[in-house]
Amino acid sequence: MKTLKKGMVNDMANGEVIKTITDYMNDETRVSPPERERINFEVALIGKMIEAREEKGLSQRELAEISGVKQPAIARLESMRATPQIDTLFKVLHPLGYTIEIVPLSQEKARAEV
Repeated sequence: MKTLKKGMVNDMANGEVIKTITDYMNDETRVSPPERERINFEVALIGKMIEAREEKGLSQRELAEISGVKQPAIARLESMRATPQIDTLFKVLHPLGYTIEIVPLSQEKARAEV
């Protein structure tokens, strides 16, 4: 793949130009439905973590101090340069007033429809 202009990718294999990340993500030859679901989950999770930290008025450094997770690790999580480990998520989310739970897919779909 070759980047053409900002936001455009040329797939050298077939000459197709992808104009948006949405086009790329929705192309099942590039991103499988399970992989797309994982990516969307991670984006939503990290987005919520950042939102919660900012709502509490905490810097990354302050969150690091109260969570026991080093600030550079929090920065890597927030920039999505690292996939969070479950124990790290619990350490970071707890002082923000959040936890993680497993819900049946049917319950998840019902939440999304509300």
